[in-house]
Amino acid sequence: MKTVLLIGCLIPPLILAACQPISENVVSNLSTNAGDEDEIGEEVSLTAEEIPEVATEEEIEPERIVSTTVAATEIADALNLDLLGIPTSYKELPERYEGVTEIGNPMGPDMEQIRQLNPEEVWSVTTLFDDLEEPFEQAQLDARFLDFQSVDAMIEEIKTLGRDFDRETEAATLVETFDEAVRENADRTSGLAPPSVLILMGVPGSYLVATEESYIGDLVRLAGGENVIESEEGVEYLASNTEHLHQANPDVILRAAHGMPEEVVEMFDEEFQTNDIWQHFTAVQGDRVYDLEELLFGTTGSIAVPEALEELEPMLYPELETVQ
Repeated sequence: MKTVLLIGCLIPPLILAACQPISENVVSNLSTNAGDEDEIGEEVSLTAEEIPEVATEEEIEPERIVSTTVAATEIADALNLDLLGIPTSYKELPERYEGVTEIGNPMGPDMEQIRQLNPEEVWSVTTLFDDLEEPFEQAQLDARFLDFQSVDAMIEEIKTLGRDFDRETEAATLVETFDEAVRENADRTSGLAPPSVLILMGVPGSYLVATEESYIGDLVRLAGGENVIESEEGVEYLASNTEHLHQANPDVILRAAHGMPEEVVEMFDEEFQTNDIWQHFTAVQGDRVYDLEELLFGTTGSIAVPEALEELEPMLYPELETVQ
């Protein structure tokens, strides 16, 4: 049974040079008069200066893109795209971008530093649109806000990027890894009763409830879980209290840490130990409370979809482990 929460709130959180093969440009003003051999020879010969230059692969200018989020940077790598700038993050970024200029935190990138890189476009995500649209406009930077709020939305963005940057093969390969992971999970869980799930999104000092509209909520849905919390369309996170949550009585509680993971996990532990009401939850009594790894379960989509679904499966369906 899903519970509708009354108190809701949202959180923010190359140019391609077409190289045509050069055919030998023969000047064919030939005469049939055998006495004109010398003149003919001069006309068909091209000096080195007259031969058109062709840009070699190394001379072709790469795409001038700055990526301001980790997820976007990982997708750029999967699409075999070079970048002028990357976000500053404690997370490990793809090796190909080692030495690339760091432009600051995803939620507050250094606009002047980005301007100096002279990019054709800057990548961010839709969850940061309200915070960054105006700063990008003021800095006269062309920003592309990528929709990674669900797996399906992320797939469409990847396809679009593949078309826009002539990386359709790479895009199709990446999308297929997502589709295959979803199919395999659905096959394994087919016929099993879907568990009810409560998802708590923790930030330092507080926590919110993640709805099916959130990225983690979407992953849980794809993995076969049923979110106990309903919300209006577009509402990803809700504020509530434990009394409301206890009425939902979920089979499973997932705790996601964002921002400062270790600190947030400590906060969750203290909350569950000191607030007695949690001891009356079926999920707590059944020892089905799990902390999610932030690298796999962020606030927006990432290329880690297959790994995230694999991680969720035993949490939602422990009976599958018994079968194996």
